[in-house]
Amino acid sequence: MIRHFFAIIALVSLGGCTGLGTLRQASQPNDLYLLTPKSTFSTSLPRIQKQIVVQEPTATAAVNTDQIAIQPTPLQVQYLPRARWVDRAPLIVQALLVESYENSGKVAAVGRSTVGLRADYVIVPDLREFQGLVIANPDGSQTIRVEVRMNIKIIDEFEDKIIASDSFREYVIAANDETPELVKAFDDALGKTMRDAVEWSVRRINTHAANNPRQF
Repeated sequence: MIRHFFAIIALVSLGGCTGLGTLRQASQPNDLYLLTPKSTFSTSLPRIQKQIVVQEPTATAAVNTDQIAIQPTPLQVQYLPRARWVDRAPLIVQALLVESYENSGKVAAVGRSTVGLRADYVIVPDLREFQGLVIANPDGSQTIRVEVRMNIKIIDEFEDKIIASDSFREYVIAANDETPELVKAFDDALGKTMRDAVEWSVRRINTHAANNPRQF
């Protein structure tokens, strides 16, 4: 099934082809896919009376797109045919991080960098991996492993310096190579990555704020 799957991708990615079949394929609408925020967090997570802003994640050109990336080899990137995210991947991740912080119930206020919120701390994500990788199994079969990796920096806006930085990564094996199952694997991997990033950053901000009280 994996070979058939990538045969379809290869046909879609061929350039310079014309004809009725190509026109019909081009006229078919794309299926749009959503991802979900994280809503469950550790009960021991402290509450911070601070406002935070989440910047749009930086990303490579291969990831900074609304196309769903699959790597048939570690050195090659292709995209699922007739399937798209509802927005560019970094914008989706930014919005879901904001919503995940809100869902934690542990932050006084949180917003995106474009809304003009006066921030005490700024979350600066770097989306370093956001793709499925084809893995060869010992029995000769193949599976697709979705990989999500984000680096998170926390900036103290008052002192204009980085107070913490860490990287968060998750792997999820897709149940099969059908697009809905691949999207589910993306959702699971991103959800786990965001949970870890939110909990880590809330704890780091809480510790930093406690050790650096300010008088306004």
